[in-house]
Amino acid sequence: MADPDMSSQSGGHDVELFVETPDYDLICTICQGVLRCPVRAACHHIFCKKCILQWLKRCRQQTCPCCRKPVNQSLIFVMFKLSKVIGRLKIKCKNKIRGCPHTLALSEQYCHSTSCLFELIPCPYQGCRAQLLRRDLDAHARHCEHWSQPCHMGCGTVLSHRTQAKHNCYRQLRHEYEARQRNHRAIAAALQRKMRRMQSTMADMKRQIGLICESLEVMDELEEVEEEDLGQTSGSFSSSNSSS
Repeated sequence: MADPDMSSQSGGHDVELFVETPDYDLICTICQGVLRCPVRAACHHIFCKKCILQWLKRCRQQTCPCCRKPVNQSLIFVMFKLSKVIGRLKIKCKNKIRGCPHTLALSEQYCHSTSCLFELIPCPYQGCRAQLLRRDLDAHARHCEHWSQPCHMGCGTVLSHRTQAKHNCYRQLRHEYEARQRNHRAIAAALQRKMRRMQSTMADMKRQIGLICESLEVMDELEEVEEEDLGQTSGSFSSSNSSS
């Protein structure tokens, strides 16, 4: 017998989902659901992959829940053909309780759920917490206070129900053009001020360089004068020594 705690954690498909009652051989002994990703142990018993892995993880002794023979996790094999057989079984749409009349193959369940008109989905508009059937989405969008979308004329303005009726693309584009012009003029004025500051700084640097050059020239002239005076003094001193 299967562990009752494990039976409550179903890894298989709900039996009530199927149009016809599945064969007993297709029922997982652990979860009592229709096999999902069926695997076979060395003892030939078949389980849902999730169920047997959870069983082995929780069971102190690594044994089969049916025959209690040892189960080696590395010797568990996926039953691909059986999985395909189960995938062809007819099921009722999970949204039948909401009115969906469709029956389909189990393998088509996901694709159907992405387009089922009776699927319960959240409103796609940010801020709205409404849950509604997919078939009611268009009707809800016409009244949802959080509805918004870009202008269909391509001006880029995001509209709501409140602003849609008053929206004028020409006026909006003119406002944006004027705003950009003001922004460009402000940028140009800032660049001009920066250029004037740079020009003023360069003029100051030129004046400072000119003063430095003049100072260097004066220093060179002073050195030349000092050398001439030193030469004359040396000549006079030599003449005095000769005459004496």
